[in-house]
Amino acid sequence: MIKKNIPNTVTLLNLISGCISIVFAFKGEMIHASVFIGIAAFFDFFDGLLARLLNAKSPIGLQLDSLADMVSFGVAPSVILFRIMETSNYIPTPAYEGIHYCSFSAFLLAAFGAIRLAKFNIDTRQTSSFLGLPIPANALFFAAFPLVIYQAEILGITFLTEAIHNFWVLFVLILVFSGLMVSELPLFSLKFDNLSWNQNAKRYLFLICSSVLILTLKFISLPLIVVFYVLLSIFWPDKPLAGSKMDL
Repeated sequence: MIKKNIPNTVTLLNLISGCISIVFAFKGEMIHASVFIGIAAFFDFFDGLLARLLNAKSPIGLQLDSLADMVSFGVAPSVILFRIMETSNYIPTPAYEGIHYCSFSAFLLAAFGAIRLAKFNIDTRQTSSFLGLPIPANALFFAAFPLVIYQAEILGITFLTEAIHNFWVLFVLILVFSGLMVSELPLFSLKFDNLSWNQNAKRYLFLICSSVLILTLKFISLPLIVVFYVLLSIFWPDKPLAGSKMDL
């Protein structure tokens, strides 16, 4: 009984990390908010790994994982983006009682993330690949923005900070990534069934290129890695397979 609840405990740590991220975001501690989404992603990876290693997969574990992901990778990055949009340039409406209502468009990410998770839970096709952008990848893209701003300001890369602080750039990104999450676009999974190069060449290439990007560009690399993941999936598609569910 204890063994079967170990993965669920790790899932709850994912959920708690997402809640802490939201608190930091509302307090204006954006770097900390981003870091705790990263911590949530760490727990999200290991709950599925532990479930497989301990043979402790369960229906409640699948549902709990989706609920935790909704908070950590749906609501938390939306709150971060909302805070950025509140102070963005070219925002079209004046503030009313300190709030720009157009900034609420950030929560489209949470809404479409919920649709994405609901579709995943009832879709038996997503085995060796995903259909639509996984919600953790979407969260990584947007949650990295405070870290990108921090690094860009240190390095004096003004075009990056100006782009992230441009309301219309953010709004277009929201629409694009919301659409990607609920699309039928096949995207490969990083799950390794074996260590064969021939069967995992795309995964190895992605990991190698991502490591190089992180080492050279640091925080700025994070959104680029998500874009690279989508492009690599488009131009090097997997063959569609049917089978059992895999973890998000």
